[in-house]
Amino acid sequence: MYKPFLKHLEQSLFQRFDLQSRLIPAGLDSCTSERGRNPATIRSWCYQCPELRKIRYTYIDAGASAQIFNSVIYPNYQYDLPLLGIDFLSFGNVKNLIVMDFQPLFQDATYLEKYIHPLEALHDKYPELSQNLEMKFYDANQYFSKYLLFAKTDPETVKTLVFEAFQDYLNLYWQMIEEAKPHPLLDQSDIQRIVKAQKDYDQYSADRDPASGLFSSYFGHEWAEKFLYGFLFEDAKPLASGVHS
Repeated sequence: MYKPFLKHLEQSLFQRFDLQSRLIPAGLDSCTSERGRNPATIRSWCYQCPELRKIRYTYIDAGASAQIFNSVIYPNYQYDLPLLGIDFLSFGNVKNLIVMDFQPLFQDATYLEKYIHPLEALHDKYPELSQNLEMKFYDANQYFSKYLLFAKTDPETVKTLVFEAFQDYLNLYWQMIEEAKPHPLLDQSDIQRIVKAQKDYDQYSADRDPASGLFSSYFGHEWAEKFLYGFLFEDAKPLASGVHS
């Protein structure tokens, strides 16, 4: 279902950036499971370039049971740009959920005006893909913008409207990176603020990501934990059981 999305993302990245492979810990780049009704394969890719410190994307193919495409793009620390988050999930023909957003590192008005407001016109172009659904696992006011695409839809809309919106959002994000200037005058405290915001994003996401249950069901709890903390959100620390920060 989402292979054309993965292919388009890959082509866009390789056309625009001088990509280098980024190490994926041994055993986490792919895994196959026979546990479900359909065999499931998970495969991940990871790159970096001068503008982007981590570009990761993952595809789960469980045939008719599940098709999942997930990606997060992290700008380098000298840029305070939002992260790009993509999460497309289909479970049979019945449940198709799409989430795509420029995920703000900060919520102050100046930052939102600079990086999130440019999304408004694009967002308004796709009212069917912005359904004001309830976020069960996340706080909509943290690491999400008010212009995110968030919808339950059908396979035909995924192939047409969702693919068009996906390309539009990507193009705007590439444009934003192109126009962004690294901050030569940033002092260490500014850099540290960005580093902390990205690390906090990883911790927040790892603590709440509902996909960890899905990974566990297909590939086992031990592999899922390694994948969550060793690759997806590598700056997060597992919460010790019974200990709350």
